[in-house]
Amino acid sequence: MRSILVDHARTKGRAKRGGDAVRVTLEDGVMIGGGQLDGPLELDQALSRLAELDQRKADIVELHTFGGLTFKEIADLLKISESTARGDMRFAKAWL
Repeated sequence: MRSILVDHARTKGRAKRGGDAVRVTLEDGVMIGGGQLDGPLELDQALSRLAELDQRKADIVELHTFGGLTFKEIADLLKISESTARGDMRFAKAWL
């Protein structure tokens, strides 16, 4: 899902398609920490930087934000406790 949104944003940004005419951002649900990420490209870049720091935290953000998984489902998938998944998400939100 992340790749689809990033590709869509790149397509929208191309000059031949009037990329500067209208900017589309993700819903207000992308509000992370105290700031607002401008769109899927900025979120993709931020997640890539987070993955360099800690891949598991980036995976948790992707699974929760793009995959819609609950923390219980994420914990089962990554073989960690639910409280660890929640803690990693809190860290990731603060970092992002």
